[in-house]
Amino acid sequence: MAKVSSVERNLKRQRLVAKYAGKRALLKDIARNKDLPVEERFQAQLKLAALPRNSAETRIRNRCQVTGRPRGYYRKMKMSRIALRELGSMGLIPGLVKSSW
Repeated sequence: MAKVSSVERNLKRQRLVAKYAGKRALLKDIARNKDLPVEERFQAQLKLAALPRNSAETRIRNRCQVTGRPRGYYRKMKMSRIALRELGSMGLIPGLVKSSW
């Protein structure tokens, strides 16, 4: 299991991303719009920089839903390779067959 603090920090980041998603998208659109005056685009950049850093989507770390492990993560299953293997061996994942020869 991963440290509880690491998992909680990541959950906090996910909540912040959800909270600021609309505002961040609006400011990014304004900052990228070449038709607007430079001053207005610069003000949008400053407001974007004033938002919390953890509200950026790139700060979120993919973590296993079962163990919280950050590495060896399968996006489709939302779990790590180790948890996937254990649950697959127990027959708890439908359609997954562990190969053996």
